[in-house]
Amino acid sequence: MLRKQDGVLGRAQALGHGLTRRQLEHRIRPGGPWQRLLPGVYLAVTGTPTRQQLEIAALAYAGPGSAITGLAALRLHGIRVPDHTVITVLVRRNRGRGRAGQSFVRLAPTTRMPERVCVTGPVDFTMVARAIADAARELPSLREFRALVADSVQQRFCSVDVLARELSNTPRKQSGWLRQALAEVADGVRSVAEADLRDLIMRSGLPRPMFNARLFAGERFLGAVDAWWPDAAVAAEVDSREWHLSPEDWERTLVRHTRMGRYGILVQHFTPRLIRNEPGQVVADLRAALQGGRVRPALDVRARPAS
Repeated sequence: MLRKQDGVLGRAQALGHGLTRRQLEHRIRPGGPWQRLLPGVYLAVTGTPTRQQLEIAALAYAGPGSAITGLAALRLHGIRVPDHTVITVLVRRNRGRGRAGQSFVRLAPTTRMPERVCVTGPVDFTMVARAIADAARELPSLREFRALVADSVQQRFCSVDVLARELSNTPRKQSGWLRQALAEVADGVRSVAEADLRDLIMRSGLPRPMFNARLFAGERFLGAVDAWWPDAAVAAEVDSREWHLSPEDWERTLVRHTRMGRYGILVQHFTPRLIRNEPGQVVADLRAALQGGRVRPALDVRARPAS
């Protein structure tokens, strides 16, 4: 059992496999060969526990049928998440009564236990969509949650359709951030910086553009832009290496911008830092570009919404 559970076991397991209470207490004494991780959960070695040992301990504390969710589950899926030391564990609501979170464990009682979970060794954890929905209660701001949703979709860990189904099953009072972030991602926003640009434009008094437009000259695809004003032939684009999957993607973006420039499209480039720290300058630049664009002849450029 210790080999199977990476050295972690619960009190009932220890007693059920032949240890007496006195023997168990002797092993977890100060300076003994074992250590106590949580009430009734032990690690049969000394030293700092690994991440997996903490995950196994959290499930052992929560009891049978529990599953890790939220940021800890997303980390297990390989999704980048903010540093977070607490492991959130789903438990059935009646099982969670009277039990409090301990140390690095937060119990999340629910009446909606997932029908299917992912398994890696002795660790059970929720699928991506449910983990994202539950992560909303672990992050301090909508901005961070929006980035998490956008990154998960961009990296193809989860589709918008699957997130929408999860949203339909999430209690409304718990789904505000997911509803807003999903609406933005479904509208084509794929990064927190792009969402920041969208928010800025919407409250700036500028004419409403087409967001995430695909531009064509005849049948030739010119590129996709974050915002497009057809009357002025002005496009806005967030330039950020962070949200490109590789240096090759970044280079392709620059090539597209150059191509659009040859067709007379004025592309305004903004960094995430500029959008965040100098929004007034971004709005002023866009307003000047729109005013200048209206005096130029109309271009034969068609736009389609991004799928």
